[in-house]
Amino acid sequence: MARIAVGGFQHETNTFATFNATYDDFAQACAWPGLTRGEGLFDAVAGINIGIAGFVEAAQAAGHELLPLSWSQATPSAQVTEDAYERIVGQMVADLAALRDLDGLYLDLHGAMVAEHVDDGEGEMLERIRAVVGPDLPIVVSLDLHANVTKRMVAFADCLEIYRTYPHVDMAATGVRSAALLEALIAGEAGRCKAFRQLPFMIPLTSGCTLAEPAKTVYEQVERLTNAPEVTAVSFACGFCPADFPEAGASLVAYGRTQDAADAAAEALYRAAVDREAAFALDALAPREAVRKAMEIARSATRPVVLADAQDNPGGGGNSDTTGLLRALLAEGARGAVIANLYDPEAAEAAHAAGEGAEIALSLGGHSGIPDDTPLEATFKVLRIGDGRFMGTGAFYKGSPMQLGRTALLELDGVRIAVASSKVQLADQAMLRHLDVEPAEQPILALKSSVHFRADFQPIAEKVLVVAAPGSVVLDNLDLPFRRLRPGLRLMPLGPAFRPEPVQAAN
Repeated sequence: MARIAVGGFQHETNTFATFNATYDDFAQACAWPGLTRGEGLFDAVAGINIGIAGFVEAAQAAGHELLPLSWSQATPSAQVTEDAYERIVGQMVADLAALRDLDGLYLDLHGAMVAEHVDDGEGEMLERIRAVVGPDLPIVVSLDLHANVTKRMVAFADCLEIYRTYPHVDMAATGVRSAALLEALIAGEAGRCKAFRQLPFMIPLTSGCTLAEPAKTVYEQVERLTNAPEVTAVSFACGFCPADFPEAGASLVAYGRTQDAADAAAEALYRAAVDREAAFALDALAPREAVRKAMEIARSATRPVVLADAQDNPGGGGNSDTTGLLRALLAEGARGAVIANLYDPEAAEAAHAAGEGAEIALSLGGHSGIPDDTPLEATFKVLRIGDGRFMGTGAFYKGSPMQLGRTALLELDGVRIAVASSKVQLADQAMLRHLDVEPAEQPILALKSSVHFRADFQPIAEKVLVVAAPGSVVLDNLDLPFRRLRPGLRLMPLGPAFRPEPVQAAN
């Protein structure tokens, strides 16, 4: 039996987004539990599809003694405030320093955290932890598939184990794999040789979906290489593009009992990805073009056509309140369509005050200052109201007790709009059923999500179309004002390389 400390701190940072993540954002429960420290941590995460839940279940089943630190996450946004970062990391480091006779440490991190004062949130955190626990304690970290893996992260952890699916239906399973890896490291049965590679091009967010090529084949290679002789673990990260710092982008790590084994696995996976660069190209439609195509398909379809409002995905730092796709649905007369969820607490409150059946004048959405986006001013009918409390049932949010605040289903010119008081991407059918909308019975579903919705909605969809409506989760990296990437990194597959602006000499 080993004594293992367990904790986590997650944030996916879009440095081009509008609002920062504060300490209160981490403390508040939403789609996942709020900040939980010490006693009660394991109960708070039990049964949810997240890495720490899978790790705890597997490690406890193996008879290990687990010592809780803290776990927290906040909805993706702009940088984590210095206050939030220092308080949460400070708590975890202090709690670790108070523990004695540890055999190992497991951390459930994201891998794409940027704070106001620290570019490499996870690397900085791991370096501070190493200074407390020493160089020999085995540390295993589970990461999101969209991690921007850095040299410091690789240096200060013994193994980085990354999700292998997008939509992330294997988050808990990654925790289970991490438990096995940490156990092997503690027992001296796993090698600590490392190999790290960064890809020469950025992968657009929607192109990393593992349900389709080329990501499907790349992640099949991960599975195959992990089973190679003398190899301990292999992982591939698609990276999170809207993060302007030098180590952003796709990468891979391999671990082995020998350096040759780690290097060989890393090189094979690198070639598998680089040789498919062209296939990672972006495929997205303008809003009105997408709506027209959806309406045409829906005329003869027996299942919904799904429109992914990918650039306003709150799961990537969007504010979930832009009106571009909603306006396109109205302009094209897409009666019967449903768009969800639009973040507007004031509108939800007004709907509750008015009651079902009422008609209310609203300035709906468009409050986040996104260029070319404004609130939609109209008179809406209130069809349904809800309290935002229900259980996630799909493969992504399975087992998660949702707390979205007050919700409402509004209607304008035959288009229905689901409004929520919290920013959570629409990736679970229960989020619509909560407002008495049966997803499979709708002609068109417009969902504020990039890819995670596919886990629960693709099986019922006639067709999925990716839409590039206004939002801060920009799909085409050529449209982002990067200033700090590493020179030579191609911003898109087969696209131009980043060149920093020359520094102007002082007069």
